This record gives sequence, structure tokens and C-alpha cells, in this order.
Amino acid sequence: MVSVMSNSKVEISENIKSKSIWMRLVFMLIVALLYSVSRVVVTAVIVFQFFWVLFTGENNAKLQNFGVSLADYTYQIILYLTFNTEERPFPFDLEWPSKM
Repeated sequence: MVSVMSNSKVEISENIKSKSIWMRLVFMLIVALLYSVSRVVVTAVIVFQFFWVLFTGENNAKLQNFGVSLADYTYQIILYLTFNTEERPFPFDLEWPSKM
């Protein structure tokens, strides 16, 4: 029992000293900031698209395409922040998502 406890203490100590874990925290903070910005931009797209439809009666295709790209980007951010991928979203490892 004692050796298991000392092994876990050593493992925790190694994790705390790991440069890669601390660098991931730095990138997570930056990406979390980008997530906050993306939420504001999503809100702007929603408002602009609503008023476009209100005044023209049809969707703005450019806003729709941008909305899809922005949704994909937000998804990439969430995957990274929740440790489901090691690929950092744009502008780090991945390109800006394009509409499929």
C-alpha cells in the first residue's frame, strides 16, 4: 500500500514539473479567450442575419457560410479545451474551417 502511494506522489510530482502540461495551460487560456470572442461574433452574425431576413425576406448566403465556418471553429475550440484533441484550433495548428 505504501509503495502505491509513493508511486502516485512521484507521478504527481512529475506531472507538476512537466513543461508540456504548463504550455497546454497557456494555450488553453489563449484558446478560451478566442472562444469568448467567437461567442460575440456568433451573436453579431445572428443579429445581422435576422435583420437581413427581416428587411429582404431572404437569407444572406455569405453570412450563412461564415456562420457554418464559425460553428466549426467553435467546435474545434471545445474539442481542444475538453482534451478531446491535441490539435490547437486556428491560428495555431489548424486552418480556418471552410464550409463543406
